[in-house]
Amino acid sequence: MGMTRGRAKAREKEKGKSKEGSRRISMRQIAVVSIFLVAIGLSLFQVGCTLSIGNPPAPVYAPAPPPPPPESGPPPWAPAHGHRAKHHYYYYPESQVYFDVGRSLYFYYSGGGWQASVSLPSGIHISAGEHVALEMNADRPYLYHSDVEKKYPPGQAKKAGKGKGKKWN
Repeated sequence: MGMTRGRAKAREKEKGKSKEGSRRISMRQIAVVSIFLVAIGLSLFQVGCTLSIGNPPAPVYAPAPPPPPPESGPPPWAPAHGHRAKHHYYYYPESQVYFDVGRSLYFYYSGGGWQASVSLPSGIHISAGEHVALEMNADRPYLYHSDVEKKYPPGQAKKAGKGKGKKWN
């Protein structure tokens, strides 16, 4: 019995050692695997941040926007749509004279500048029926004379059918 007890104790010691050894091995394995996985993760992170495959994509440029359409509103001297003009004029293209209907005032070019008068000088004659009606916000119609003259050149009123009472388009 003494020997069997000794052998039993030796066997128990071996079992205990093998249990402890297997625990140490499994802890070691876990530590090694953990370190290995962290190393792989860090290397993949670093490669992912710096790795580029192929050529970088070319930059894409959007085409320039098209130019705005030409304005189709009233001319600069005319009132905006929906607003009433402050001044109503008759323009006589043949003599290049403006008559302000509300103020009964003529505007004509003489002596190197524009003049205003309640009557025309003896050297300027107008044909009563050959005028174009203009509506303007300006109290001095000659400020826009170059534009008006282009729209209504002398000698064109009869040909274009423009006459008394025609409004600006």
